[in-house]
Amino acid sequence: MGLLSRLLGEGSEREIRRLEPIVQEINQLEPEMERLSAEALRAKTDEFRARIAEALDGVAEEARKAAAQEVLDDLLPEAFALVREASRRTIGQRHFDVQLMGGAILHKGKIAEMKTGEGKTLVATLPIYLNALLGRGGHLVTVNDYLSRRDAGWMAPIYHALGLSVAAIGHEFSGIYDLAYDDPHPHHDDRLNHFRPVTRREAYHTDVTYGTNNEFGFDYLRDNMVLRVEDVVLGDLYYAIVDEVDFILIDEARTPLIISGMVEAPTERYKQFAQIVRRLTPGADYTVEEKIKNATLTEEGVTKVERILGIGNLSDPEHVDLMHHIQQAVRAHACYKKDVDYVVKDGQVIIVDEFTGRLMFGRRYSDGLHQAIEANEGVKVERESQTLATITFQNFFRMYQKLAGMTGTAKTEEEELQKIYNLPVVVIPTHKPMIRQDHPDVIFKNERAKWKAVVAEIEEWHKQGRPMLVGTRSIEKNETLSEMLRRRGIPHQLLNAKNHEKEAEIIAQAGRLGAVTVATNMAGRGVDIILGGNPPDPPEAEKVKALGGLHVVGTERHEARRIDNQLRGRSGRQGDSGSSRFYVALDDELMRIFGGERVAAWMDRLRIDEDTPIEANLVSRQIEGAQKKVEQYHFDVRKHVLEYDDVMNVQRKVIYEERRKVLRGENLRENLVDMIERLVEETVNLYCPSSVPRDEWDIPGLREAAAALIPHLADVREENLRGSSDEITEFLLARALEAYEAKEREVGEETFREIERLILLQVFDRKWIDHLQNMESLREGIGLRAYAQASPLIEYQREGYDLFQQMLHDIQEEAVKFLLRVQVGPETAVPAPRVRQPVALGGRGGAAGGANPHASPAAREQRKIGRNDPCWCGSGKKFKKCHGRDV
Repeated sequence: MGLLSRLLGEGSEREIRRLEPIVQEINQLEPEMERLSAEALRAKTDEFRARIAEALDGVAEEARKAAAQEVLDDLLPEAFALVREASRRTIGQRHFDVQLMGGAILHKGKIAEMKTGEGKTLVATLPIYLNALLGRGGHLVTVNDYLSRRDAGWMAPIYHALGLSVAAIGHEFSGIYDLAYDDPHPHHDDRLNHFRPVTRREAYHTDVTYGTNNEFGFDYLRDNMVLRVEDVVLGDLYYAIVDEVDFILIDEARTPLIISGMVEAPTERYKQFAQIVRRLTPGADYTVEEKIKNATLTEEGVTKVERILGIGNLSDPEHVDLMHHIQQAVRAHACYKKDVDYVVKDGQVIIVDEFTGRLMFGRRYSDGLHQAIEANEGVKVERESQTLATITFQNFFRMYQKLAGMTGTAKTEEEELQKIYNLPVVVIPTHKPMIRQDHPDVIFKNERAKWKAVVAEIEEWHKQGRPMLVGTRSIEKNETLSEMLRRRGIPHQLLNAKNHEKEAEIIAQAGRLGAVTVATNMAGRGVDIILGGNPPDPPEAEKVKALGGLHVVGTERHEARRIDNQLRGRSGRQGDSGSSRFYVALDDELMRIFGGERVAAWMDRLRIDEDTPIEANLVSRQIEGAQKKVEQYHFDVRKHVLEYDDVMNVQRKVIYEERRKVLRGENLRENLVDMIERLVEETVNLYCPSSVPRDEWDIPGLREAAAALIPHLADVREENLRGSSDEITEFLLARALEAYEAKEREVGEETFREIERLILLQVFDRKWIDHLQNMESLREGIGLRAYAQASPLIEYQREGYDLFQQMLHDIQEEAVKFLLRVQVGPETAVPAPRVRQPVALGGRGGAAGGANPHASPAAREQRKIGRNDPCWCGSGKKFKKCHGRDV
């Protein structure tokens, strides 16, 4: 430790010392708060809001953000003392001093690392209440629907006592907490039973909203696809606390949220190539890179595939589609394993989250990989999809004005959290000393010997009645161990993604005498294992403590140290006794990929028997080094994803901001007139540039282009186009604006504004979807620029900018063409948009987005156009390939 660190203390310690006077002030206010009646307690919220309004009165807009934080900082001791008293009265839980510290850290926009069982859910009520006083709402982000609804229902009595409204958002669910309401389909957990169903918009406009990261992200994307202002649901992105922040902002950060719509029917090629891959030989025909889940055909493999397909050269441009299919088929066959990466349930391939072990319903691998896996498993191959909207979690959460997070394991990832999100990590001390014993790893030469030792340890402790939680990395290993225990006659509970419905029940009883729970990483987050069962049996709890508490057995090291620490953290909560031990085999996936063969060779030289375990610093360092390598690799992947998405993010913000203005009907006429002026000027400059002699001008080309743009200009003769370039522009512009105003008079001003709004929204959406496809294609091939000594990222930025500018031009051109050709009869109402039902995708898979409105053209010419006729817009394409796509 450096001299400065010794003098000042580590960062977390310094932060905690600074908070001690604030905690003392809160404690001094406690007697005063205890004397308040229920009505006076509630009135305090009105008093605080009045003080905030007074402090911000007359403050300039640019200084308002800093002033608001200053007044909240001043209110913090009183607000926290008030919440503590409300909590004590309503749910019988009083915040400890360390919890007050955690709340203060969250208010400052930092990450509070708090161990399991330290009451993070209760801690969040403090800063959420304080920041909700501004009237801009507070979001509490959780990892799944059950936790968001449970935590909202659990903490809602506190908020209610203080006059704040609370809502929970889930997949296809939104409800406001109302104690007078009883769910007609009651849940076993009463905390879930008092949510009165409301619209999503109402739920988001409460003071406090609990929901999952996926729901918040998808609602943001859906809001930028709606056609009416009243359909926008998500309110202000002001303050969010992210629970399990390391999982959501790090583990999930490689997965973009994608809303997609189904396009063409599935081809038989997926099934064909699934059959072809089974005829290939691993090693000879293709090589596998386990680290990055990629497989590549060798020259022999390419030759064999060409022979099977009966083609000359698989690399020819005409066969690019075949090359894509075979690559994805090989990846699906060689890199993705059933009951590890996915399960097959009810005839569907469902992804398993590698970090939580949970099934990711509604998510699909992108780029045809999911279809390749479906073909490999012999289930129905679903249709391919087209991206309609996308955003990464990094860029979504960075849009919040103020962001904070809490978790039990963030310190190992502090560098990434600080660099990407500007979120420092502060370790909060535990309320009671941690007395759990973490035993050294036990290393075996191979997996067979490891499993033998794991079963022996489970059997030994089970005979004594000590409860055990056994963690496995995959469903496959989970079920393998379960079968071993069954053969030994050891009763146990099995918990994995296949029987996740029983999770709460299994975990509730995992701390009972003699309980053996074999679980995947599902047991690593958001659960509390209470000694003696839940509800706890005090005499039984004492017996369990006497035996040493809950013993955690890890059967394999995870790639990230955080996941191992989360499993360990299930034991030793709130000062309970407990212990943990990890078993490692040198042919485990982590060791196999990252250098276990060196240790195996060392064991061979020492002639160590395979059943003899070793505990050596060399091996422990090897394991830790492997984990650090993987963590750094994943950090680089996420950073890489973010660098490219930052380019898209700038463009997304511009498009969504302009679209929101159109949605609200702001300056529609002025914008359309500007578009007409710009397009006429560009058209004249293209065919009759002032910088070249007049005899080189293309007057016939100008007439044709002008007529394609604005039908009213079709009768313009060449003699009308004499004069300078500026005079021609002025003449054509006057005629174009005449056409615009004539159309406005013909339709009626009010109806015409609504038509303008719908047409612009529809054009924005279609062109943005096309742009996403173009950017995706650009992204796929941009890596090859490195061979030309060019930076792929800089090239992507440059070419992405050009594509974006072209899209903006296309939006203006298509909107003007469409608008000036629209026909609406005197009895015709503005047509309602047709609704499509998009689905969700992702890199590992974006989460389920639900049904989302996306408009077809708002108004069309009444004349029937054949699908093979030239499109009316003048593009030169057939109608079915242009504006007929959505008909």
